Parts: sequence; C-alpha cells; structure tokens
Amino acid sequence: MRSVCTRVTVCVRAQGPRGSGRALCAVAPQRALCVAVAPGKSEGRKGAERAGGRVRSFQEIPHTGRSGLINLVKFWREDRFRQIHKHMERTFNALGPIYREHVGTHSSVNIMLPADIAELFRSEGLHPRRMTLQPWATHRETRQHSKGVFLKNGEEWRADRLLLNKEVMMSAPVQRFLPLLDEVAMDFCRMLRARVEKEGRGEEGKRSLTLDPSPDLFRFALEASCHVIYGERIGLFASSPSMESQKFIWAVERMLATTPPLLNLAHDLYSSPLKASSRGSEAAAGGQYTGVLGQLMEKGQLSLDLIKANVTELMAGGVDTTAVPLQFALFELGRNPDVQERVRQQVRASWAQAGGDSVKALQGAPLLKGTIKEILRLYPVGTTVQRYPIKDIVLQNYHIPAGTMVQACLYPLGRSAEVFKDPHRFDPGRWGGAREEGQSAGGFRSLAFGFGARQCVGRRIAENEMQLLLMHILRSFHLSVLSSEDLKTTCTLILQPETPPRITFRKL
Repeated sequence: MRSVCTRVTVCVRAQGPRGSGRALCAVAPQRALCVAVAPGKSEGRKGAERAGGRVRSFQEIPHTGRSGLINLVKFWREDRFRQIHKHMERTFNALGPIYREHVGTHSSVNIMLPADIAELFRSEGLHPRRMTLQPWATHRETRQHSKGVFLKNGEEWRADRLLLNKEVMMSAPVQRFLPLLDEVAMDFCRMLRARVEKEGRGEEGKRSLTLDPSPDLFRFALEASCHVIYGERIGLFASSPSMESQKFIWAVERMLATTPPLLNLAHDLYSSPLKASSRGSEAAAGGQYTGVLGQLMEKGQLSLDLIKANVTELMAGGVDTTAVPLQFALFELGRNPDVQERVRQQVRASWAQAGGDSVKALQGAPLLKGTIKEILRLYPVGTTVQRYPIKDIVLQNYHIPAGTMVQACLYPLGRSAEVFKDPHRFDPGRWGGAREEGQSAGGFRSLAFGFGARQCVGRRIAENEMQLLLMHILRSFHLSVLSSEDLKTTCTLILQPETPPRITFRKL
C-alpha cells in the first residue's frame, strides 16, 4: 500500500460560510477531519489501467463517511481536532493518496502527492482562492473594518496583493529590511548571552543555561516584525519592556486558541472581538528605510484603511508562525549535534568570507535555508494549502469538478517515504541545489509558505528573520537537549509543541 496522507477541512458551521485559514504567514492552517472507515486499496494512476482507462467519478473517491454531522460529532467526541495532522496521516495510510471528507457543512478532497499538487496549482486561475477564515472575516465585516489580502479573494485581492508584493516580496525591499531584522537578531543574542553569563553554570565565559526559549522567541518575532513594518523598535528587549506589546502577544495567542471553536458555529453566532494593542515606539530605525507602513503611506496607492488592515494582518501573522518553527529548529539542532556542527561550520566560513556582513553571510550559508525548509517539512505551521480549481481536473484518475475545495496536506506529504528518502531524518542538506530530492516530480514538496500568487505575503520577512536568528545563535552557542525523544505536537490553528522544548545554551 502506498504511504498516503490526507486532510479534512474541519471548519464547520451549522449554517453559514466556511471558515479556516492559513497561519498568518500565509499557509492556511485548517481543521481537518477523518473518521475511520474500512480501509480501501490505494488507487494510483495505474487504477486507470485496471479500470480499462475509464476516469472514475467523483463519488467513487474513497471517503471517511457520508454524514457530515456524524463525522463532526465523532470528531468532537474523540477530541481529534488537536491531533488532526496525525489523523490525516492515518487516513491517507488507510484510504490511499486521495480521499473525500465531509465534516459538518464542509466538504473537501484531500491529496498529498507532489504530482497531484502540481495538477491542482495548474488549475488555480488568475485569482487563486483558498478557504476563508470566516470568523476573522465576520469580525472585520461586523465592525465595518477593511480586510487585508489574507481575507480577500478575486480582483480586489489581486490589486492589493500586487501593491504589497512591491514592498515585502521583491528583491529591492527585502535588501532594505534585512539590516533591520539583523539588528533585532543580534540584540536577541546579546540578551541571551548576558542571561547565560548571569544565570548559567560553569566557568566564566563558558557557562551554560537550560531554559524554555519560547517566551523570548515570541518577543523576538514581534520585535522583528514591527521593526520591518513600522521602521521602529518597540523595546521588547529593554529592561522594562512595553506591557502593551506583551498584551499583543497574548492577544495573538488567544486569537489562535479561540478561533477553532468558532469554526464549528453558524457565522451569525460569532461575537468575540479580536483586539490588537497599540504598537508603542522606542527608537527610529537606522538609515532612511521607514518600514513597510511608511513606504505604503508614502506611495499612497492603497487607502489608509487598507494599509491598516494589511499591517494588522502582517503583525498578527508574524508572531506565532515564526516563533514556533524556531522552537522546533532549536530542538532539532540540539538533538542532532552532527547536523548542528555542519551548519555552524558553514556559517562561520561564510561569516569570515563576508567580513562580518550578516546579509552577505546568509548567501554563503545555504544550510541555514535548508534548516528552515527541513523544519517546515517536518513541522508545517499550517497543515494544509487549499485551492478551488477553476476547471474540471483529474487527480489519481478521479474526476474533480471545478469549484471543489481541494487540500494539499503538508504533514503527511513531508513525512511520506514515497516523497522523501528517510523522511523522519532531520537533514537540511536534502534541500541542496542539484542534489535536491524529488526533482523528477517537478517539485511541490516544500509548500509551508504556499505557492504562486497566493503564497504567504510575509514569506521573505519570515524566512530571513529565522535564518538570521539561527545564524547568530549558532555563532554564539552550542545547543543541546535533555531528551532526544520526539516532541509531541498539537494543532490549534497552527502546529506547535504540546510542551515547549527546553534547550541548553552553552557559550562558545
């Protein structure tokens, strides 16, 4: 049987629109649902030969049960929402590389193989659609607030997205905000060195300290995002950090925790406001770069309401979706010391060649980028990427009507032995250029930030933010963990550790 994973949309409401979305970084995380059914045989493309070349009907696609209500009740009763990524993996293993899911009022087709994902994206059209996170959209609508690109579709989405791309995705603006991210990353490491020296054990200069870095990583993510967005620091590493900034972090965490229950209600029952705190200000950024906000206001191509809507989404999407992968990265580097040392040696060589220029050093350390890709392969922030094909397509020899929601399921994809050699091994080198695996499959194996025109609008910020921080940490510390056991993970709107890992930082 082929190793297969599939995911089910678990955003459900008694009536009303769909809801679910991607971790603000843009990989829409959704709830998925799979109910155990009698295992069926995997039907790959060879199924066409066995069926005499006939394309099978949509109704013939393996499914997890026809009653959306029964599926939903069973899912609630067994508390599978928190382990939806594991449930998807089990369902693919049981039903094969494609299956249908009907949960509550929502239906989806779930796939996991790169060739099928490629076919899906070829049919996404000029205005790619993904599942709307309806509770958030309703919150904006009832308060008569404008929506950012995360919550929009159609021509309105495309017009706004093209303008935003010029400030956050193109090479020129990325080169302008990299020094801002680097400044925050260096401050984080200075703060951590001081803490290890003060609280750690061992001889002076070589002390070590074991701690849960997650609170500091959340502060780092917010500080770095705001520095790029506003061109100013908000002072989270100061001796007396702003309480308003901490409240914002708490608000984002509450938002992620309280949204899933709303996905199962009729949308007219949504009533809980999502409130973001004021940003505060500490010091202007160096140079003349005024941040994404300043650039958008200066050019005046978006209305002030639209600028505020998109800045809010960038802020909310730039905290957990960056801080959580960094937790996983520190853990995997800590429990794989040989890999950690290979990455460190490359970083040191590139740093020396670049003369201490962080931005140039990144270019000579591809294993840093490979580390981030490998972390997001094993622990995708958002567990699915969704599209609604604009034309009928055929996947695994089954007919898929236009307008059907199809989900590419990232957790099963990333851990499939059919797609990756030794899939449970942490190996940043697998993403190395010509020797990268899966080229014959045409790619579509690394989709944590989505794909194409609808990929995560904050992708360049997030990728560089994480790489710069890891670079400075590896130059300053040796990482280790108390236990090499696999981390237990859970899903809210994003995939995260059930308990944040404790990391030992030893000064180098």
